Amino acid sequence: MPNIIKKIQTNDFESFPYIFQKNIDIPLKTDITGGNIVRANVYRPKSSERFPVLITYGPYGKDIHYKDFHPNSYKEVDNEQYSDHAAWEVPSPTYWTKQGYVIIRVDERGSGQSPGILDTMSRGTSEAFYDVIEWAAEQSWSSGNVGLLGISYFGGSQWRVAARRPKGLKAIIPWEGMSDYYRDRVRHGGILSNGFISFWWNRQVLSNQYGLPGRNARDWGEDTIEGDLDEEELIANRRDQTIDTANHIYLDDDYYKLKEFNLEDIEVPLLSVANWGGIMLHLRGNIEGYNHAGSRNKYLRTIVGRHDLPFYYKENVAMQKSFLDAFLKGEDRDGWSTGKMPKVEILLRKGNVGYNNPTGEKKFSTRIENEWPISRTQYTKYYLASDRSLSPNQSGKVETTSMSYKTLSTLESPDAIQFITQPFEKEVEITGHITSQLNISVDDEDVSPSDIDIFVTLRHLDKDSKEILYTGTAGDPVPLCKGYLRVSHRKIQESHPWNRPYLPYRTYASADSLEVKPENVYTVIVEIWPTNVVLEVGDKLVFEVSGGDTQGCDRFQHNHPQDRNEKKLGRTNRIHFDSTYENYVILPIIPEK
Repeated sequence: MPNIIKKIQTNDFESFPYIFQKNIDIPLKTDITGGNIVRANVYRPKSSERFPVLITYGPYGKDIHYKDFHPNSYKEVDNEQYSDHAAWEVPSPTYWTKQGYVIIRVDERGSGQSPGILDTMSRGTSEAFYDVIEWAAEQSWSSGNVGLLGISYFGGSQWRVAARRPKGLKAIIPWEGMSDYYRDRVRHGGILSNGFISFWWNRQVLSNQYGLPGRNARDWGEDTIEGDLDEEELIANRRDQTIDTANHIYLDDDYYKLKEFNLEDIEVPLLSVANWGGIMLHLRGNIEGYNHAGSRNKYLRTIVGRHDLPFYYKENVAMQKSFLDAFLKGEDRDGWSTGKMPKVEILLRKGNVGYNNPTGEKKFSTRIENEWPISRTQYTKYYLASDRSLSPNQSGKVETTSMSYKTLSTLESPDAIQFITQPFEKEVEITGHITSQLNISVDDEDVSPSDIDIFVTLRHLDKDSKEILYTGTAGDPVPLCKGYLRVSHRKIQESHPWNRPYLPYRTYASADSLEVKPENVYTVIVEIWPTNVVLEVGDKLVFEVSGGDTQGCDRFQHNHPQDRNEKKLGRTNRIHFDSTYENYVILPIIPEK
């Protein structure tokens, strides 16, 4: 146990342009993961009035300054968002208190200064977040109206707690926040996305566990108030995502059941902000969260750029404030509550502005739509042929053949088959969900494989056949989009209300897992994450099929030796072509209005 010392609570009324209260104990009504409090920092306008409250709740450390957490990023943030208490992915106290909001920043249970079991994204931590919201709504300085605003983890947690309907919660802005823990984050098409989980857990979560020694010495927040824990206690007090996600394969495992919630239960107004470059983490969840939330007032906006910076752009902060003012202050200047504001606004990626180039990306235009997916979408098949062409026209006679590639290719040693269109003769817009049908098998060599992993990528080439790359989550160059499927998960629940022609619904349950035998050809539908691009005259598309990660994955790799190995997956996969095997991609083409 930690060395018990008197807890120091700080109240500073003079040093900052806001009232700063540090390490406030917030009592919890539930105690399913240990500990009956969480601790928060509160930043309030210097006034005796009551104000609406914006809360963030997460494991990254309420006391770790943005410049220490990600110094290069902080240098690029708009100066208006600088603060003595700026932190990664959350609202700036200096800016928002000036706008008449209280900011509460909470250390998630088991992290920072909040005791208990560290079990990120679990039901227990959502219940604690629920208690925090209800506590904030009842404070003497609170108007009783609470909103949620934050990026990534601080966006994804909003879906879960909003579905619980805490008293006082009036609006949420999940900014690049995945809504489906299994499908968006952990297992893409059933394949473990271990690369990011490992990076995220070790750098951003484990490094801030409650009781971990030496945080202050590393400029990583402050040492635990009650003192350090030894290594045995630290291990006992956490659910390690790098271990749990590898050990739990199916969505009906208890591990995932304890993280589930119903999007339909969300009733508060929401503004879901999705980034076209977030092709391996948040993008899918923002769009599906928007589609399925039960809110009457709900809005979808798409953006581009690194996932950290656009949140702080002047125009985006103005949008956040406009939305929150409407539902937390009753000051609806733009018509969010009356239907005046467009439900969907799409940013259109046209031309090569380079990647990680905020100035260039501001050249992209936006367009208003009434719904998602866009109702006038023309879902168009582009056929894969054995001559490696990709065409909307299927050739009359199809050669009986197959094309092979390695099952366990890597970024360092890639092996992929590419199918390429002819140059487009006119401008074509692709916006929406994509699927692909493939006829696939695994060879029976001197191993006996029991599954097939499919990785697909859609790439964009300019008129000179040079690839146009876009900004990924971490500023890395990424293609248009990617998709995944583990073939044992190929079963589609056709009767499920969420199953749609453009987006197959799979349960990923153990009971729905199907056998995969060597040499058998399986016709499968691959879900590819949504995208947008405006193809100019002379541009081409490339559809790529591989057995592993290819360029554009950066830290989002799928290479866990327990999940992906030769014994399970074999050495060679094949795509089959003949008159009975159609291989194609369905592209969502948008005609002009």
